[in-house]
Amino acid sequence: MWINASASSFLLTGFPGMEEAHHWISIPLLVVYISILLGNGTLLFLVRDDHNLHEPMYYFLAMLAATDLGVTLTTMPTVLGILWLNHREIGHGACFSQAYFIHTLSIVESGVLLAMAYDRFIAICNPLRYTSILTNTRVMKIGMGVLTRAGLSIMPIIIRLHWLPYCRSHILSHAFCLHQDVIKLACADITFNRLYPVVIVFAMVLLDFFIISFSYILILKTVMGIASGEERAKALNTCVSHICCILVFYVTVVGLTFIHRFGKHAPRVVHITMSYIYFLFPPFMNPVIYSIKTKQIQSGVIRLFSLPCPRA
Repeated sequence: MWINASASSFLLTGFPGMEEAHHWISIPLLVVYISILLGNGTLLFLVRDDHNLHEPMYYFLAMLAATDLGVTLTTMPTVLGILWLNHREIGHGACFSQAYFIHTLSIVESGVLLAMAYDRFIAICNPLRYTSILTNTRVMKIGMGVLTRAGLSIMPIIIRLHWLPYCRSHILSHAFCLHQDVIKLACADITFNRLYPVVIVFAMVLLDFFIISFSYILILKTVMGIASGEERAKALNTCVSHICCILVFYVTVVGLTFIHRFGKHAPRVVHITMSYIYFLFPPFMNPVIYSIKTKQIQSGVIRLFSLPCPRA
């Protein structure tokens, strides 16, 4: 089934050459989608409902869960629309809005991971002032700052997409709209749209990673100065979940970048699969990591899903 795109729409792409298997491919994606909704939704509910989790560390975790939910809810509807209904056509406005939220939330996730590193730094390196530094008001300001930074930084390139003429093929290479995918279809000077995202990546995502790495060097230095081995292990254990989430996020970022830069001769399905891993793997893994490694979250999950024993 072929759909002709009008001048004001694009055509999304599922898995080229595997159209007959789209319904089968949708099954694992749907399972992951539901798992992400349940996992991150549960974390948000626990942080809101459990007074034991009303601490800065868990507020930042709630921000991470909300970001992961946002990424998934932004991308998966068009993916499932293609796999189930072969609904490929998407209007320019909807496409640009989807691209805006996808790229904004990616930067938000990096910013939230940085905020969580700041939380761990204060908790370990300056524990006596932890509650006075990370007040609820300051946590809220950090969250708003992370969101504002991401939203404003992505806006210029998305706004410019509305003004670019599109006179080439209207077929995009993914089941969702990405800025770098859309600009390939423009028949105008796209120098700004090519260079600006590179600046954003270096100025924000990479800078966030270097600051996070530096904060953990200081944390490690502080922990190594603790005399008791048990106390050292306890301090480091509070960072394990966060470190795992950092690795999951940045490893997928590096993997996607390498595929785009050096995998030009790789089968197209490899590029498409890597993009799904980038958008689905961190949101899927983050609740799992915190449920396994954080006792307070474990206890909350057990209380939430435990059934009351029937009375005799």
